[in-house]
Amino acid sequence: MIRRILTTWAASTASLLLVSNVIKGFHLTDVKAAVIAAAVIAVVNGTLGSILKFVTFPFRIMTLGVLTLVINAALLLVSAALVDGFTIDTFLAAFFGSILLSIATWVASWLLRMVIPEKSESAAKAGPGRS
Repeated sequence: MIRRILTTWAASTASLLLVSNVIKGFHLTDVKAAVIAAAVIAVVNGTLGSILKFVTFPFRIMTLGVLTLVINAALLLVSAALVDGFTIDTFLAAFFGSILLSIATWVASWLLRMVIPEKSESAAKAGPGRS
């Protein structure tokens, strides 16, 4: 479980660095800021994001999910406000940054899981009595 959390954190950090180089108005000062920002984004999405997505569920259905993109951008702006060295200039940068960040994090997590398998998977491949 810890391995999966660290893998996801590494993927999120790498994705943030990628997005900061691709999206204008999306700035990270250094890798340390990216590591901290990845953790803050996870906490904000897990707490405030869950509440907002629950409360706005009917509206997200009516807008065919577009409101989810707006919520994700707003949560990214909140996260940027909480982390020194992480700034987002405009809502549009946050909007497109959140889309690219989601895609990049998904791809990076998938790639890292292919390279670093879960312990239970490697133990299962080794066979009984070989862990």
